[in-house]
Amino acid sequence: MDAFASVRVIELRSGSRDARFDGIGAVNGGGATSVLFKDYPEPQRGQILDLVFAPKFGASVSAMLVEVPGDGNATQGSMPSHMHARDDLESHRGYTWWIMREAKRRNPDLSLDAVAWSAPGWIGDGEFWSQDMADYYVSWLRLLRDVHGLELDAIGCRNEKGVSIEFAKRLKATLDQAGFGSVALHAFDNWPDDKFDFIEDLKRDPEAAEAIDVVGVHVMYGGEGSGSTPEARAWAAEAGKPIWNTEDHVYRPGFDCLIGIVECFNENYLVHGATKVVLWYDVAGVYPVEPYSEEPAMVLAREPWSGHYAIREALWGYAHYGQFTELGWTYLHDASTLLDGGGSVVALRSPEGDFSLIAETKDAAGPQRVRLRIGDGLSSAPLTVWRSDATEQFVHDGHLEAVGGEIEIELAPDSVYSLSTTTGQRKGGFDDVPASEPFPFPYRDTFAGYADPASRGFLPRYTADIAGAFELVPAPDGDGACLRQVVPAPTLSWAPDWRPYTILGDEDWTDYEVGVRVRLEAGERAAVMGRVNHVGTGYGFIPKCYLFELGGDGSCRLVSVNGKEDKAEPVGDAEQQAIIAAANERDPGGEHILAQAVVAPSRQWRRIALRFEGTRITALVDGEAVLTADDPTHANGMAGLLAATEPSYSTPHFADLIVKAVGTEDPEPITDTAVPLY
Repeated sequence: MDAFASVRVIELRSGSRDARFDGIGAVNGGGATSVLFKDYPEPQRGQILDLVFAPKFGASVSAMLVEVPGDGNATQGSMPSHMHARDDLESHRGYTWWIMREAKRRNPDLSLDAVAWSAPGWIGDGEFWSQDMADYYVSWLRLLRDVHGLELDAIGCRNEKGVSIEFAKRLKATLDQAGFGSVALHAFDNWPDDKFDFIEDLKRDPEAAEAIDVVGVHVMYGGEGSGSTPEARAWAAEAGKPIWNTEDHVYRPGFDCLIGIVECFNENYLVHGATKVVLWYDVAGVYPVEPYSEEPAMVLAREPWSGHYAIREALWGYAHYGQFTELGWTYLHDASTLLDGGGSVVALRSPEGDFSLIAETKDAAGPQRVRLRIGDGLSSAPLTVWRSDATEQFVHDGHLEAVGGEIEIELAPDSVYSLSTTTGQRKGGFDDVPASEPFPFPYRDTFAGYADPASRGFLPRYTADIAGAFELVPAPDGDGACLRQVVPAPTLSWAPDWRPYTILGDEDWTDYEVGVRVRLEAGERAAVMGRVNHVGTGYGFIPKCYLFELGGDGSCRLVSVNGKEDKAEPVGDAEQQAIIAAANERDPGGEHILAQAVVAPSRQWRRIALRFEGTRITALVDGEAVLTADDPTHANGMAGLLAATEPSYSTPHFADLIVKAVGTEDPEPITDTAVPLY
């Protein structure tokens, strides 16, 4: 007999090991993941928010974790802090507060969670695990509550940066004293093999065990990181502390991402006991040149100038959970199981007796029959059936009626199913998504035309800060607004640090001229960047590009930046060594000065520009060529602005950014038509 012809019986009934369902969702942040999304016009901006957060429409996530902005790079880019310095406080910087508010407006039951990746350099005199950091968290929570009407449900200590038992105790005490005692503390949100080891410290330290409400870890899916141990699960259960996976990953294309997401959610509960799973990340509002710009996001929103966006299959993986469960439901532990023929089933019930099953049959060898026996206290309503496979995603497959308290279904291989007594699910979407268009060229932003910088988070349209914070500020000469890199010192960065810079444009640009007016104080340096074709790997953000840097003392240099300096060793025989040497020459890594000079210093506005004509590169100051070089290293790429670090961060002012074809007139400034964030 075919092994898969037998019927697997699942008893749907409550049991002693049932656990509260704390939600599934996605991270916003961990890099400036929505920096371009914030600039979208309506109605497209609202449509994307509906697709992610609205109940029974799209992904319909029940949990959201955000990065507490800290000025430092945290994968794709940086997010501006509410406190660049100890004596600084601003409630409307950036967009994190905006996307949290919009998400909560669509789903008032959404759980809100947060943790920091980076932090401003003034924190703790360079020590993250400090009272300064505890106070920093509380100051941010106050702004969310008092200004934006947002209350967090949970907060972490720090993302992926070790363990400090003393800090956890300090943070919990600070939260309690400030009136945030209801905010659950999870720790320590790491993902190496030793991520559960801190439980041994908690066993020896009752005060720490009392302070930490949730065992928080990263990455337990698919064997990528070590999972929970029986001992860790037993201690957590005895101590009354749930296990949350506060960041997992499914870096896959197409339907494989969808089914992987469901497998991840199921496996985290079935194998590791996690009652909340949050995946990185939600909306890809980043340029394609940035790392992880497509996988694993659920929506691609990287063209605010056109309004075009695209839904990835991944979104419907979330929907298979999000549209059939709610926070506060209960996992039916004894009805949740791995399938003998491949795949898994997780069952949950509502307090009122509705129930849902989410099944995946990834890599199953054939069809499998499952018979559900519906226990006492559960609804006898027909089961709605929704299915996804490689051909079609999130389609309604009708209803199943119980006969004698039983329902039987055949599960096809490599498919996802949601079965539920609940109703109202739908495959949301919109018919008016605009066509894709390239970045506008030529392009000009004077930075002076933003009537209310605070209403857009103090950020201009289309710039993506990779590190530091390039914000709209009053011009030093009193003539409207301009752009300034405002972070005064190196951050406690999550990623290996380099220099503050921001980018915009199209990586396919080849021959063009990019220029900007810059004002430098003594000791400051600033640069205009061109042909930016790489901004790091996700951990480290040294670009590949050309830059023309000018100092307040008049010194200037033309530089080819070739990413991280990581040359291969010349090993093997003579032929192999020659191949390696040629590869190192093609991609030499590090920074290479192509030309340098000194011009007359000035404390006034000056225009610096880079002109690209094939391999010929010309650097200009106030329209006069001062440096030239022939170099073939970078043939195409975006534009950008940079503030140097010698030894601290420069805070130069920038105005009137222009990107145009070589030899053409300056274009007219683009009018700011972005919808305000509030």
